[in-house]
This record gives sequence, structure tokens and C-alpha cells, in this order.
Amino acid sequence: MVPDVHPPTEGLVAPEPVRGCHVQAKDYAWFQESLAHTTAAGLMAFTGSGHATARHLTDRQGRKRFTGLEHAASMSVQDATHVLFGNKYVGTDHVFRLNGPRVEAFSGADEEVFRLLARGDVEEYRALVHASRHVRSRLAFDKDWGGPVSVHADGSVLALRLLPGQDEEPRPGSPR
Repeated sequence: MVPDVHPPTEGLVAPEPVRGCHVQAKDYAWFQESLAHTTAAGLMAFTGSGHATARHLTDRQGRKRFTGLEHAASMSVQDATHVLFGNKYVGTDHVFRLNGPRVEAFSGADEEVFRLLARGDVEEYRALVHASRHVRSRLAFDKDWGGPVSVHADGSVLALRLLPGQDEEPRPGSPR
């Protein structure tokens, strides 16, 4: 493959090459599948699932790194399920301090998207995401969750909320 894209000439003037790689028609299917697996691996890593991530990686990308023990959070992928905006999501909860108050962050994916990718059904995942890409994206406060929720077209979600008791005003003289 030629390392630069050469735009067509305009009259007698040949434009400067553009950085990138031109994908030939014969390689379209391979390229689309490669992109789908890369996207799937990123989404599964976001949910915290090491083994489900590895199935979408090549050995060169690091598939072999997931054959042994994993970080504790990476196996906790199905330890958290939340209903956000009426849809069920699977992922991982994280608790941290944000300028004092304790905050819960949930990162995950739509349950159906997660199930497809955990099984390795990339084509079904692509079809589902493509069909729902215009209706899935949302960034709003979910009153039932108690905080802001960001849902992306690919089915991934990131939600934040203060842990119970953290939204109260500190009492005078309290150490907080």
C-alpha cells in the first residue's frame, strides 16, 4: 500500500499527497471488519471486560496479555447493572472522591450490545448500532439515577452521581 493518498490532478496541476492510506475496493470488507473489531475492543475495554476485549484483538494488539490473571476491576464487568433512561446497561462501578464528596461513576454498554460483543458477534453489533445510531445518543440528567448520564451512539454509557449523603450541606464546624 502506498503510504500517502494522491488526489486526482486538476488540469495540469497535481495536488500534494495527503497523509494516509488509500484502501482499495478489494480490501473494503477486511478494512470494515478490522475497524469493527477495533471499535468492539474499545467498547469492551470501557466496560471493564478483559476477556471480552481480548476476543476482538489480534495477537499483535495484545490478545495474549489477557490469558492469565486480570486486574480486579476487569473481571467485575457484570457486577453492575443499572437502568438508565429506561434501558438496562452492564458495566463497572467506580467510586472516587471529587473535591471531597464521594462520587460513583458507572461505565458500561447497552445490555444487548454487550451480549453481542461478549459472544463475538461483531456483524450483529454493527447492524444494531447502525440501526439505532440516531435514537440512542443522549446527554441529560436522569432523575432515577440521580446524576448526569451520557449515552453514545455505539451503546456505551457513562453515568455519574454523588453517593448517598454526599449532596447535603456540611454542618457548621464539620471537618468536610
